[in-house]
Amino acid sequence: MTGTMSYAYAVARDDDDTLAQALSGLPGVADAPVHLVRAGRRGEMVVAVSPVPEPDFQESALRAHLEDLDWLESVARAHHRVIGALAERTTVLPLRLATVYLDDERVRQMLDARQESFAGRLADLTAHTEWGVKIYVEAPAATERPAAPTAAADLSPGRAYLSHRRAQRHAREDAYRDAEEVARRVEDAARHHAVDRVQHRAQQGELARGPGENVINDAYLVPVGHAEGFRADVLRAGEGLTGVRVEVTGPWAPYSFATPPETEPMKRAAP
Repeated sequence: MTGTMSYAYAVARDDDDTLAQALSGLPGVADAPVHLVRAGRRGEMVVAVSPVPEPDFQESALRAHLEDLDWLESVARAHHRVIGALAERTTVLPLRLATVYLDDERVRQMLDARQESFAGRLADLTAHTEWGVKIYVEAPAATERPAAPTAAADLSPGRAYLSHRRAQRHAREDAYRDAEEVARRVEDAARHHAVDRVQHRAQQGELARGPGENVINDAYLVPVGHAEGFRADVLRAGEGLTGVRVEVTGPWAPYSFATPPETEPMKRAAP
C-alpha cells in the first residue's frame, strides 16, 4: 500500500472552533480532505493539513514535479483554495507551497515548538491584508513610430534601418524612464496606507503572462481600513505616462509577510 505524507497549508488560531467547519468538504492537494492539527491537546493554534501520496512528495520526486508547470499549477490552486477558506474566517500564516512532513505528529511537533513565534506574527497581521502591485513597461514598437515619408525617401535602405532601430531604442528608453517615475509615485502613494512592503523578483517567462515587461513586483501589507484608499491612490499614481501600466491585485492572505521581515517595516506616512 502506498504511504502518505502530511501536506501543511497554513497556521492559524481557531479560538471559536469554527475552522474545521470552514474546511469541511473542501478538497485539498490531490483532492484529499483537509483537517486541522492542533498544538497540544486542545490548543487554539492549528495547522491545516491533508494527506498526499508519498511517491509524489518525496524530495527527489518533488524536485522533478516542481519543473512541471501543469502539476505545479494544480497544487498551487488547491493550496490557495484552502488558505482562502481559512482567511475568510481568521488571520492566517500561509506556509510555502509544497510544505510536507512525514506525518501529522511531525506537524504537531513543529507547531508546539514554534507556537510563541506564530502567535506573535498572527497578532501583527490581524486586520491586515496583502496587496500586489506590478508595474509593466509597454514600450511602443519602432514600427508604430515610422520616419516621416519625405525623410524615409531620402535614406538608403541601410540608413533607414538604423533610423528605425534608433527610434525603437529611444521609445524603450523613454518608457523605462517613465516606469522609474511611476515606481517613485507608487511608493509615495503606498506610504500613506501600507505598513510593510516586500519586493519580489520581477516575473519573467511563463510567469509573466500579461502584456509588457514586468519591472516591479511588490507586495504591500495594508490595514483593512486603508484598502480602498491604497488601491485608488496607487492606480492614480500610474496615470499620465504612456508606455507604463500599473496593476493592483488583492486583497490576499498575507503570503509575503508570514515570516517576520528581515528589514525594518515600512513606515506609514502621517495623514
